[in-house]
Amino acid sequence: MASQDWFDKDFYKVLGVDKGVSAADLKKTYRKLARQYHPDSNPGDAKAEATFKEISEAYSVLNDPEQREEYDQIRAMGSGARFSAPGAGGGGGFDDVFSRFGQGRGQQQPGFEDIFSMFDQQGGGFGSGRFGQTTGGFRGFGGPQRGADVTARTTIDFVTAAKGETITLQGEDNVPFKVKIPAGVSDGQKIRLRGRGRKSPDGGESGDIVVTVAVRPHPVFTRDGLNLRVTVPVTFTEAALGATIEVPTLGGEPVRLRVAPGTPSGRVLRVKGRGIESSKGSGDLLAEVQVAVPAHLDDAAREALERFQALQPKENPRADLMSKAR
Repeated sequence: MASQDWFDKDFYKVLGVDKGVSAADLKKTYRKLARQYHPDSNPGDAKAEATFKEISEAYSVLNDPEQREEYDQIRAMGSGARFSAPGAGGGGGFDDVFSRFGQGRGQQQPGFEDIFSMFDQQGGGFGSGRFGQTTGGFRGFGGPQRGADVTARTTIDFVTAAKGETITLQGEDNVPFKVKIPAGVSDGQKIRLRGRGRKSPDGGESGDIVVTVAVRPHPVFTRDGLNLRVTVPVTFTEAALGATIEVPTLGGEPVRLRVAPGTPSGRVLRVKGRGIESSKGSGDLLAEVQVAVPAHLDDAAREALERFQALQPKENPRADLMSKAR
């Protein structure tokens, strides 16, 4: 930005503060706006990113006492003031407009580079601000730099992931800190702890800790979104004749389910509201019936099955499969 823009840009209005705002209130206002419009909080939002640049630009000028004084003096000239090139017309040039800047501080009358030494000395954007710093922080147009994010991993059991719990982790500085695991967290999910990362090197906001959660498998239950799945073995006679069976629930009392006569292996019985409970809602318990075939039969059981085989209808359960496969 060239100082010509200072005539046209109202930095006080950009930040929503009065001209007499104190340095402390200015900083407080900037931090609030920076959090609101920070690119990390608004991924892919070009409008928010542009607003963040504007407020960072305004803060970088108003937060510096000397720049703020010069800005106020330039704005006092009115928006009609303009740079003019020296020439035959005798109009005032750059030195005419800014000849008073730097006077009274033991300095010589500044030239162009003296006044604008604060602007982009390294050829990037305004000041030293830039996106995508390797530290993970963000420094907007000379404003305070955000501290770096820190990544961490933790492994929790299945019940903790489903029900939620507050656990303790060890920080980079070996200081323990507590993390609230929300109910329904899934394997591989990331939890962001605001302001718990590395501190800013120049008084800005601290970075975050991003915790990746790994969930240990459960010996009985599996996740299907917010639903819980469990495989329930039943005997051949229970499936054929019907029965009332008990089915386990996660961390609670078992529920009783009715298996209808003639239930085939693989049929799913649903228990409403006994799945994962989270802020997004609650799921169901899905019990898949699996007919258990006895591995060993005594003579009496074998004879009973042979009599049943002789009495059962003479139908081929694979007939439809064969016809469709042709």
